[in-house]
Amino acid sequence: MDQIDRKIVSMLGRDGRLSNAQMARELDVSEGTIRRRVKNLLDSKTISIVAASDPKKLGFFSEALIGVQCEPDKVTQISNEIASLDHTRWVIATTGSYDVFCLVALESSEELGNFIRINIGSIDGIIRANV
Repeated sequence: MDQIDRKIVSMLGRDGRLSNAQMARELDVSEGTIRRRVKNLLDSKTISIVAASDPKKLGFFSEALIGVQCEPDKVTQISNEIASLDHTRWVIATTGSYDVFCLVALESSEELGNFIRINIGSIDGIIRANV
């Protein structure tokens, strides 16, 4: 990855809808160069271009960052299970007091409480979950 690739990544990080032509003009390279480089970055999974939504505008008014302590041999399994749940926005395995953090968004605090008790609470290997 060279300086042009880094600039492309930075530009797309600010606005994932930038056209190849716009980037080419700003970087003073051909549109074909940008097209090939973006394709390579996508194909190598160096970047992915996704839509980021505002949960409140979608009707999800209760967001929570949940810290999860797991049995040591089940961190990956638990991370994958949490990631597959509806309302999970992202999951990350980490070190420290918690093994996994996840961000969830639901319509109400009541639904959030049910999600934690029922969905998170039913996953085998979870020792404790805190909001």
